[in-house]
Amino acid sequence: MRVQNGKEVRKATLKIGKYIETDRGFYRQLLAMALPLAAQNIITMGVNLVDNMMVGALPDAETAMSATMLANQYIALFQFCIMGISMGSSVLTARFWGAGDSKALKQTITIALRIALTLSVAVAVITGCFATPIMGLYSKELSVITSGARYLCWSLLTFLLTGLATVCTNVLRSVGLTKIPFFASLAAFSLNIGANYVFIFGKFGFPAMGVAGAALGTVVARVLETGIICGYFFVRDTHIRYRAADIFGQCRSLVGEYLRISLPVLVSDGLLGVGDNVLAIIMGHIGQQFTSAVSITNTTQRVSTIFISSISFASCFMIGQVLGEGKLDRVKKQGYTFCVLGVIIGLLAAGVIQLLSEPVISVYNITEGTKEITRAMMSAISIIVVFRSVNSILTKGVLRGGGDTRFLMVADVLFLWIVAVPLGYLAGLVWGLPAFWVYFCLYIDQVIKAVWCVFRLRSGKWIKKIHGTMPEKEPGQRGNGSIREGCQRR
Repeated sequence: MRVQNGKEVRKATLKIGKYIETDRGFYRQLLAMALPLAAQNIITMGVNLVDNMMVGALPDAETAMSATMLANQYIALFQFCIMGISMGSSVLTARFWGAGDSKALKQTITIALRIALTLSVAVAVITGCFATPIMGLYSKELSVITSGARYLCWSLLTFLLTGLATVCTNVLRSVGLTKIPFFASLAAFSLNIGANYVFIFGKFGFPAMGVAGAALGTVVARVLETGIICGYFFVRDTHIRYRAADIFGQCRSLVGEYLRISLPVLVSDGLLGVGDNVLAIIMGHIGQQFTSAVSITNTTQRVSTIFISSISFASCFMIGQVLGEGKLDRVKKQGYTFCVLGVIIGLLAAGVIQLLSEPVISVYNITEGTKEITRAMMSAISIIVVFRSVNSILTKGVLRGGGDTRFLMVADVLFLWIVAVPLGYLAGLVWGLPAFWVYFCLYIDQVIKAVWCVFRLRSGKWIKKIHGTMPEKEPGQRGNGSIREGCQRR
């Protein structure tokens, strides 16, 4: 009987091993890449949470929180576009890193930097000229518009810094160099908290700037973070060896391939950002209480989903590198593994939200009505976050790493614009449904998209060939002159 049970266990193990990664090396690599990313996300989320709490302690807390939340939603639109540029390029850099093609790797970085810097300057100029009209799109309340416009004007430098730092950070991540961005974020976190305290409340002889002080504190921290990341990337790095002069190099031969892979990512993330801004506009027109509750809920949700985004990033880079090595069977197995991890992490995140909801709500200087709305939203996001976890890890990680960027463009845009935006508008501004259902409708695309992407994963159609990065190799064989092998030798 024992022998029979032993055979059954071995059979079950072999069956699981066919679909789920059982190699310990895979999990060690995942942790080595994901933990620094998670730590960096903890720092970033910590900054956002502390910012939110400091602004929430001001006398006009609900106006200040609504203004900063809506202004940051506009800034997030720019960040979505920059992330689309950098993540689109990261799909290529991870592949070229795995294939050992140093020349193509540098050309990809050059294209990404040129596009990111051009976009950053353009958005900063537009924002500086039209800050008040921009905020007028998000709210009809004059106090919120005025405070939000001040926040945007004090944030202009962050556009350029964010564009530069995001591209460099994601390139470093795509080749497994995650420690430098982590230490840069750690330094920025410490500075941001101190700067916010000084500028928001007016300490050590500085005037109390309120909402504008929160923006200035972020700018000061971003200067330090960008300086550390770019100083390492352009001067000290001995792995990629990209230098400032390379930005003027020739890259025309790779533009077509870059646009084929990266343009759908940029369009997808850009339209996703626009959609999120439309949702923010809907929320802003529902009222200050609803907007303040969303600000608290979203901050709590981001804290609870730190590992989701870190696994998403890690899975994109790991899938890209393995595809660059030509190991297709291993890629499929890793895809299923990441999907299962998404479900597990989503359930854990839901539990964290439920545990944090009351302690977080009690910190804010808000009315009882706003607290009730926030509690309802916390319940809604506890359900949504499970689907968001699976969706994020597949769309921003596995499928994107496989080069399936056109499908993801359709998936990201279709359900947001056809389902979530109109349904959220009707639920909040026409039907007047309770806060739970309004919030659920606003993010229902996360549920639909997660299910759709699981079917895409099973089809295997998400694995796309990128020219020159998927040579046919025997198991364990590598191309000659691999830059990764060169780095390991050094």
